[in-house]
Amino acid sequence: MPPPASTAKSSAPLVDWLFLDLNSFFASVEQQLHPELRGKPVAVVPVMTDSTCAIAASHEAKKFGIKTGTNIGEARRLCPELELVEASHDVYVDFHHKIIEEVERHFPVHVICSIDEMACKLDTPRRPLPAAVDLAKRIKRGLRERVGECITCSIGLAPNRFLAKVASDMQKPDGLVVLLPEELPGRLLELELRDLCGIGRRMEPRLHACGIRTMADLWQAERETLHRAWGGVCGDRFWHALHGGASEDDPPAQHRTLGHSHVLAPELRTPPEAGIVARRLLLKAASRMRRMHYRATHLHLSVRTEEGPRCEAQTKFDPVCDSIVLARVLAELWQTVMKQARWQRVKKVSVTLMGLEAESQPQQLELFAAYGQNASQDQREHLSRLLDKINQKYGRDSVVIGFTPDTVRTFSGTKIAFTRIPDREEFKE
Repeated sequence: MPPPASTAKSSAPLVDWLFLDLNSFFASVEQQLHPELRGKPVAVVPVMTDSTCAIAASHEAKKFGIKTGTNIGEARRLCPELELVEASHDVYVDFHHKIIEEVERHFPVHVICSIDEMACKLDTPRRPLPAAVDLAKRIKRGLRERVGECITCSIGLAPNRFLAKVASDMQKPDGLVVLLPEELPGRLLELELRDLCGIGRRMEPRLHACGIRTMADLWQAERETLHRAWGGVCGDRFWHALHGGASEDDPPAQHRTLGHSHVLAPELRTPPEAGIVARRLLLKAASRMRRMHYRATHLHLSVRTEEGPRCEAQTKFDPVCDSIVLARVLAELWQTVMKQARWQRVKKVSVTLMGLEAESQPQQLELFAAYGQNASQDQREHLSRLLDKINQKYGRDSVVIGFTPDTVRTFSGTKIAFTRIPDREEFKE
């Protein structure tokens, strides 16, 4: 790993974190692979229909107001020249690994936050600002030269990971922004509340209720005010991170829910086909849950029909993580929900495992006796983990639970889970 290009003076300002955010990642990968798309407005979509939404938009498309979540019919009205590309998630995962490999030619990645975000905790030689900026520029140059000229990133440098992420969002595409502790609040005051990670459509009204409507209000708020707004210690941590505290030492967030949803292609909207899709979503979520070492205590199922109404149901059980039992629970919920929906065609399915508990907590040895299983819970969980290993080694759906026709087996290919990944764990789909 090359040393810093220059030795900074001891009086130089210091930063602790480098946060890298890939610009329009999916769309940029498509433009890298397909030169005819370069310079054109591009939207990446899950299926080729105007009724779906964009899951990514190129820089050129964003100039027309098209972004993630924009309905494609509306996007075409905003930009008649819009090019649609069906998502190739396996390709995006391959590029993700190439990008990590290139970044680590220059400095180790400390945290993989998502498929298009990662962070580096800088060491003593690279904390001085000139050395940190030089590192950021070398990473940018390396991505262009070794991964692809269309693969650009915005980098933030700051005293903690939270502010480094904020800085990476302040200049796009291909930005490089520094937030120094001694200059705070500085450029933060140019932002809106919703520009900060952790403040969404539900949190913003709670801040308004506390008299916080601008970034200046947020900066001046007392720690106790944010504690009240967030309803607990998360508000204290947010205040600490916003003011430059060492947020990297915060304990990892406890996951409470984990799930997947899918908008179905027209040929998969009959109740039997949709039910198989729901089972596949559940098995995928259960596999992720086992990798994260959790057990679930609730299962929630939601469907939206073509006619519009949403029908849902959930059930509670003792902590469990094996796919066989969860699939049986889902089968019962499916009957309940479809009776509510009057067995109409299904447009969207959502499956969520809730009430997650860490596996380290004491567990009951034998569960779900009502189902009449001969195997113990330990045996079922062991079997589920073996299935995970086989599918990870030989490819998804090498082994599946239950009958899965080819039309459903290939309904969505690889999908990427947009959740934070534990520190230094390799991204796995």
